[in-house]
This record gives sequence, C-alpha cells and structure tokens, in this order.
Amino acid sequence: MIARTLRAAAAAVVLGATAATAATVGQPAPAFTAQDVHGRTVSLADFKGTPVVLEWINPGCPFVRKHYDSANMQATQKEALAKGAVWLAINSTATTSRDHLAPAAMAQWMQQQGAAATATLMDTDGRIGRAYGARVTPHMYVIDAQGTLVYAGAIDSIPSARASDIARATNLVRQALAEVVAGQPVSTPTTQPYGCTIKYADG
Repeated sequence: MIARTLRAAAAAVVLGATAATAATVGQPAPAFTAQDVHGRTVSLADFKGTPVVLEWINPGCPFVRKHYDSANMQATQKEALAKGAVWLAINSTATTSRDHLAPAAMAQWMQQQGAAATATLMDTDGRIGRAYGARVTPHMYVIDAQGTLVYAGAIDSIPSARASDIARATNLVRQALAEVVAGQPVSTPTTQPYGCTIKYADG
C-alpha cells in the first residue's frame, strides 16, 4: 500500500515551469487582493515594508501532505513569523476539481494541521496563481520588505514525496528568508518547483 502510494505520488511530480511566467525574480511582486477563508479581504499591499512568503497549497496533493503531515511546513511558517515575516497560503484549485475545498473546509483543514499561516487565501479563479506563474503545490515565493520578488521555486532541495527526505534536504524558503532578513542577497533565487499540478479553472 505504501509503495503504491509513493509510486502514485512520484507520478504526480512536476519539475519546473517551462512556460514564461508573469512574475520575475528581481522585479516587483505582482499586486493582488483576495478573500481569505474567513471572508476577509487581504491585499499584498497590506504588508508593505514586511517580508512575505507565498505558499501555493492543495490539501489533496501528496507533496503538500508530506510537508504538513511531518510538520515541516508548519515549522517553516512559525520560523518565518518569528523573523517578522507574513505568510500567505494560497489555494488556486478550481471549484470544478475534486480537490477543491470550500473556504470553511479549507479553514478547518489548516486548523487541524496546526498551520501558522498569517492568512489562507482563496484564488479559485486562478488570477493570483497565473500572475505568479505558480505551477504546482507547494510552489513557494519570497518577497522582500521593498516588495521585490527575491525567491521562486521549491520548498526544499529534494523533490520527493517521502517525508524521510526532509531532514537531509536544504529548506530553500528558510534559507532565502534568513538572507532577506539579514539584508543579504538571496544566494539561490530560483529553483525547480516540485509537486502536484495546480488544477486551474478553465484548464
């Protein structure tokens, strides 16, 4: 059973985004406004002057569950908040997808996981995801306090669905954020994201 699950998860891996994306590392991060799972309006502009981490999320994805079931994602979120950053989880899964969760169900899942995200945003029309070129879950981005996109890619350096790989992987989000907070350039600004393809509306 475990072997079959891992094989199925591995089959879902998507490495990299071959198409050009609207968001470009080194340029201003695309502005956006969305409703969170509690119906509150959240804008990227609300956090001007503060580093922001964006996490594309889909609870139905084995790669997302790898990082949540192991508490790796929650630990990374808490570390980011402790450094004074904001963490926005974004769900771009279309309402027509079997993986779609309504806002209340998404909020419940995040609570059950002990997630520490500042807010969880619903992007069912995919506008934010497409603006950033987000291709998979989890696809990660770091924006510095000046509003510049400084990191885009994977959460860590080992593209697998095995939780056992987390301990020996480099947490690329943690590394990028530490460099941002220290006022240093991000040493690895782009990496290949891995995970499950985002189920956008209209294909």
